[in-house]
Amino acid sequence: MADVRHPGSMIRLVLNVLWLIFGGGIVLAFGYFVAALICFVLVVTIPFGVASLRLASYSLWPFGRTLVTKPGAGVASGLANVLWVLLAGWWLALSHLVAGVSLCITIIGIPFGIANFKLVPAAFWPLGQEVIEVR
Repeated sequence: MADVRHPGSMIRLVLNVLWLIFGGGIVLAFGYFVAALICFVLVVTIPFGVASLRLASYSLWPFGRTLVTKPGAGVASGLANVLWVLLAGWWLALSHLVAGVSLCITIIGIPFGIANFKLVPAAFWPLGQEVIEVR
């Protein structure tokens, strides 16, 4: 929940609620959730499913959070990310691009469009990343 003592926390809360309703947060998170379900069913791709659920959470509540590289993420996560791009990353990144461009058409939608553009690299390279709170 938002810490009301922090100056930007109420703004982040309002932006996140508006993001859920108007910015496509629910629709985009649903796409990540479907990708996670497919990955869990295929068993071998369970690490991709975990990463997809992490991105579903991030796409539901993006303001006030960011992605950083995990310490210790090595060559294996890089190679797995190449496989991710081929299986699911390209269409998830494309959905963020389409949503971002369509939201940037209006002045009110620009912050939500920028948030979608911020999620494009995450859609391409989710393994070896973690979501952290911005303070």
